[in-house]
Amino acid sequence: MIKLKRAYDPASVDDGVRILVERLWPRGVKKEALHLDAWLKDVAPSTELRKWFGHDPAKWPGFQRKYFAELDARPDALEPILSALRKGPVTLIFSSRDAEHNNAVALKAYLAMHQARHESR
Repeated sequence: MIKLKRAYDPASVDDGVRILVERLWPRGVKKEALHLDAWLKDVAPSTELRKWFGHDPAKWPGFQRKYFAELDARPDALEPILSALRKGPVTLIFSSRDAEHNNAVALKAYLAMHQARHESR
């Protein structure tokens, strides 16, 4: 099970493995306050893509398409998340204010598609 949580929300025992999926550290948050198991910068969108998107909901479909292409190009970056998922719940930590249009939401959708492809084999 994959959950999503803002970096500014408190950690919970229900979170399971907590993974920060941002290229940049969340502003104003101390490292020890996040209670992370991992920080996977390589699964975050490229700097160019992040700047292009600019959290503009109108660009959401294009952002997802481009982000998925970046993820397709580096499948090894997903392995820590997939490995953790085999053992229990995983919470993807993000810093965006927009809880509907951010890289963690897109990554969760991508991982769901990835799991569905592998389960159908």
